[in-house]
Amino acid sequence: MSAPEGIKPPPDRLYGRIKGKKLRPRQEWLLAEFLPRLSWPEVPFGLTPREIWLEVGFGGGEHAYALAEANPDTGIIAAEVFENGICSLLSRLAPDDVAEPVPPLNLRLFTDDARPLLRGMADASLSKLFLMFPDPWPKARHAKRRFVHPEHLAEAARALRPGGEWRIASDDPTYQAWTDEVLAAQTHFTVTRTETRPEGWPPTRYEAKAIVAGRQPIYWSLTRR
Repeated sequence: MSAPEGIKPPPDRLYGRIKGKKLRPRQEWLLAEFLPRLSWPEVPFGLTPREIWLEVGFGGGEHAYALAEANPDTGIIAAEVFENGICSLLSRLAPDDVAEPVPPLNLRLFTDDARPLLRGMADASLSKLFLMFPDPWPKARHAKRRFVHPEHLAEAARALRPGGEWRIASDDPTYQAWTDEVLAAQTHFTVTRTETRPEGWPPTRYEAKAIVAGRQPIYWSLTRR
């Protein structure tokens, strides 16, 4: 599959923030004590999942949390490297007023680069893949850092089963145009594109912020051929 003109191969290194605001003592406890109880792949699912889904870059975690709540028989791996975002999801799973929080059976967190994780997935092992409002890396020289990249599409296609779905959403005009261009050049997926969030797609805080700011999100559904 050819790349858009001038695109470089994705570098095998992680960009973006890992640390943000200073963590509160409760957040430090969540990372040190609660996170190890649901860290993938060290901790397997607490059930035999009907399917396995992967979210790349879960942000504040509201989308992954909603997926896990609505699909208790599905194993969901949620990947994120930003500490404050990880703590946001951990806080949902372990509220302050719960003395002995119990990790969900069907949700596991991966707190490193999601690209090696995806490469390590067995062929056709995923049923769904999610990329919700990723960092747009709007500068042209940073295009190689975008997760929507020809090489990543091929890897996603390998890991997804035939008929599996990859959901992508973005409110950034540069990323939207880029995604349209990359998807037009590939043959692995049948693509559906809409400006209305499809039924069954949980909302995210980034979507809400985009709409308030007057930006129009676009939603792509890629079905593995």
